[in-house]
Amino acid sequence: MECKKEANLTHCNCTYEPCSRKGICCECIDYHKGLNELPACFFSAEAERTYDRSIKKFIEENQ
Repeated sequence: MECKKEANLTHCNCTYEPCSRKGICCECIDYHKGLNELPACFFSAEAERTYDRSIKKFIEENQ
């Protein structure tokens, strides 16, 4: 399967600049899953800027 990185970047709200996985969703998801987290795209812009990618933060934001 071909990665559509450029298209993915138009929807990526991650503000962590040194991230090498930006736009490569499968790598991003795998990375955060390994940390028991969710990627930035699951969070609002405000919550994303906290860099708290925890499942707890996701639940709090979506109650």
